[in-house]
Amino acid sequence: MNDDTISNGDTLSNNTISSYNTKSSDNFIGYEYKELSVSRDKEGVYADGYPNFGWQLEKNTAPIFGISTVYMKFKRDRKIHSKAELTRLQREFENNVQEIEKLEQSKANTAQIVAFTIGLAGTAFMAGSVFSFLANMIPLCIILAIPAFIGWALPYLSFIKIRDKHIKRITPLIEQQYDSIYEVCEKAHSLLV
Repeated sequence: MNDDTISNGDTLSNNTISSYNTKSSDNFIGYEYKELSVSRDKEGVYADGYPNFGWQLEKNTAPIFGISTVYMKFKRDRKIHSKAELTRLQREFENNVQEIEKLEQSKANTAQIVAFTIGLAGTAFMAGSVFSFLANMIPLCIILAIPAFIGWALPYLSFIKIRDKHIKRITPLIEQQYDSIYEVCEKAHSLLV
């Protein structure tokens, strides 16, 4: 007889052992997986936000020095209830995070454009000054050199001033986006509970 003995003395046939070793269909959980490439400074936002949509952080790869992205792997039960609504809220969450990233990147854009333009104008005046010097027109050389040096010194000061002004204007918009993220996460979490 091909029956195996279990430690408590009961015998099981081969068919029973194979069903004993596999989980029943009631305990089976099928997962869907999602891998994200996110910037380091938004890693916490995703790690805190995604569990509200039913995702579990499975693996988080350490960033390589000099690379500003982190790879995050999540998994979620395929048969999660309210999946369509959770997916819609998750897209809203992702859109809000992307809007925050755009706003943060725009903090210095206008200031950089103004600073580069002033620096370029200063360089043009310096070129005129050099050509005036080479043509032995010393008075014109001095007249063109003054705005050239101002054009080289002014970009940094204008950059700081314009950037600070822009940051003051953008910060409330960023905070508004974070508030929207927290509201979306709260709605999603209430669907899971």
